[in-house]
Amino acid sequence: MRYLTVLTALLGAVSAAPSLIARAKSPFSVAEPGNAKDIIITANNTLNGTFHSSTTTIVNKNAIHSRALGGSLPIKLVNSFSGNQVNAYISGLDSDNRVVFIAADGSLVYPSSGGSAVPVAINSNIAIPLPAKGNSISITVPIVITSARIYFSEGNLQFFMVKIPNGDGLVQPSPTNLSDPSAGINWGFVELSYTSGLAVYANISYVDFVGMILSMTLSVKDGSGTQVTKGLSSTAVSQICNGLVQQGNSDGYPWSSLCVANSAGTPIRALSPNDYNVINSAGFQNYWSAYVDQVWNQYTNNPLTINTQSVGNVNCQVSGGTLNCSGDNRGYAKPTAGDIWGCNSGPFAIQGGDNAVHAAVVPRLCAAFVRSTLLIAGGNVQPGVGASQYYTVNPTNHYSRLVHSLEVDGRGYAFPYDDVNPDGENASGTLASGAPDTLTVFVGAPPS
Repeated sequence: MRYLTVLTALLGAVSAAPSLIARAKSPFSVAEPGNAKDIIITANNTLNGTFHSSTTTIVNKNAIHSRALGGSLPIKLVNSFSGNQVNAYISGLDSDNRVVFIAADGSLVYPSSGGSAVPVAINSNIAIPLPAKGNSISITVPIVITSARIYFSEGNLQFFMVKIPNGDGLVQPSPTNLSDPSAGINWGFVELSYTSGLAVYANISYVDFVGMILSMTLSVKDGSGTQVTKGLSSTAVSQICNGLVQQGNSDGYPWSSLCVANSAGTPIRALSPNDYNVINSAGFQNYWSAYVDQVWNQYTNNPLTINTQSVGNVNCQVSGGTLNCSGDNRGYAKPTAGDIWGCNSGPFAIQGGDNAVHAAVVPRLCAAFVRSTLLIAGGNVQPGVGASQYYTVNPTNHYSRLVHSLEVDGRGYAFPYDDVNPDGENASGTLASGAPDTLTVFVGAPPS
């Protein structure tokens, strides 16, 4: 930990001269929060909604009930965070696909861009302040809400609205923009859908990053018992960042830069390699090259079996530089590092005309690369080996390795196809029920 102590002291010494912070030799990427002009609008940080009004509209809770808008989902927020004031924000799309926030008093806030093509800050009172550590607050979601997130932050997050071609878009905090207005804040979210059938789907995912530590339980009315996803331990961010520093010192790749620190030098989040690729696409450009060549050589003369777990076993082999699988409508070229990190580009991009075999092979093939299981004993069948053999050789996805090593109950995706496992294993962090009672989210530490 000496490197962090030295870094913190250095940054403290130059706090009166912000221009010097960028010169500090931090092992981490350093957040330098900006303002609205520094926002980068992408598909990943914009929630597209329909247009509702040229001005922000607020519907108080009495009007909601009288209009019978449907829905009544209790959400309990438990503060287990050892830090400063925590705020929650509940946002999503209503049944008319309009961007909406659930305020602390139960009212609905419909923010508007006012037709501005430049992001406009939401100044309405959308924050839900959590009580002191050890206490909880309950909020009722009174309407159907989809594509929703429950954000949590140590301090105030900033949200913006912007005009989009077919309506109004919510611009959310971006983990990959180091100049985002919320870049220096410790934050995170759980994903939520509360459907028209009053079913609940809630998910903790580390596919993009690890930030504010969150855990969930879902009690249900059908007698099937309470569902639990404990997620990560309270010190996971610092442990992941320490592990990434060690890995970078070992192999020379910029693993430590996946960690984002605030101006004091404190790590506040760890990005996945795919998210870090947005910041620095050259950092891991050649990371997988030798391994990919070895895989292609291995399966030029030997067959690779993909257990599709849906349409049977598929035999694959490399010919003419392309991996071809029986019954598949097209083959697979060698993937790049970016293809492997994201599992949705190059040979792993699934197109509209692809058949069922292709749609089943892609996730299993990419998962095998991410976990580096294609060249180990038993790797000629995918998925075949168990989780204990994932990430055991180099190169591999060390972010995923560290995340899974610190999960309290082994649940929570660390890359897009983390649900690819031998039959009987489940790494999903999803809670779901058609008869939900109360969704409880723990902030800062998992329940004991």
